[in-house]
Amino acid sequence: MFPVWSTRARWLALPAVVALAAGCASTPTPKLAEPVKVKVFVAAMFEIGQNTGDRAGEFQHWYERYWKGATPITVPGALSPVYCNAGGVCGAVLGMGKVNSSSSMQAILLNPNFDFSKAYYVISGVAGTPPSRGTIGEVSWATWLVDYDLGHRWAPEENKAGEPTFMPRKGYEEYRRFKLNPELVAWAMKLSADTPLKDADSARNYRMRYPQAAARRAPFVGTGTHMTGDTFFHGPGMSNQAQYIAKLYGADDYVITEMEAAAITLVIKRTHGTDRVMSLRGAVNFDQGNPRETTLQHLDPAPGETAGGFAETVQNIELVGSRVVDHIVTNWPQWQGGVPAR
Repeated sequence: MFPVWSTRARWLALPAVVALAAGCASTPTPKLAEPVKVKVFVAAMFEIGQNTGDRAGEFQHWYERYWKGATPITVPGALSPVYCNAGGVCGAVLGMGKVNSSSSMQAILLNPNFDFSKAYYVISGVAGTPPSRGTIGEVSWATWLVDYDLGHRWAPEENKAGEPTFMPRKGYEEYRRFKLNPELVAWAMKLSADTPLKDADSARNYRMRYPQAAARRAPFVGTGTHMTGDTFFHGPGMSNQAQYIAKLYGADDYVITEMEAAAITLVIKRTHGTDRVMSLRGAVNFDQGNPRETTLQHLDPAPGETAGGFAETVQNIELVGSRVVDHIVTNWPQWQGGVPAR
């Protein structure tokens, strides 16, 4: 989740937002007789209200598929409880932003109630996309994760016109970008590229405000660089800068902007490596306005002027992701030792 994140902020400004109270101050679950052997861990960043039965955020469709009726396992230091099913699929709401989500992930990874030694990870959530690369309702598997914030940045008026206003800072080389396992990304696309995706009339109409062919597409499953940053950057200039950073770091085209994946991946890297990490995002907005509106008008839209398609996108994320989760669990003998040959 990330830029255009006025949109995300609007969803979260609703009453009873996020599963914040679902375990922050709860008594920790006593140590289980045997740790849960995690096969796949699904990480969401926020939920709207409850985990089931109301308006769905990032976690609800996952919860309803895998953990309805599961006993919550509270973890000291994590934002909310972890849920697991008998098949070894676990998941939790980690919280929004790099610090919030990564601290939850670390607490869960180090908790003795879980065995992550052979686990795969699906970092899952909504996001923004540049209209030159994506569209509302699309779902994207990350090939690269790039940290947008690590570096030097200055005001455009303090530079020559048209030149970049970002410069990498030395010392961040090992955690400002992550190339995710290409074989695992290829497996994810093989298993999910033909997933029938939901769409909405409101999203269809909204796309037509943009002249770019990519923006006018129906929802699809794709790949590319996911840009992680705590800044809700917005507008064509900032979008171009994100693309510049991706290219500067030797990554693929920037296609998704979000707030957590690079930080979560760093935590996983330090405990178990990154070979089994997947990042899955669904686009609920564009990272800039259309040619007939200012950046501020798009960032703070009038009533009825938002993109639409949020409910359909969070469904699409789970529809795509569960294909991969189910395949891994069903074929665990082939997957437990590592990503198999295709």
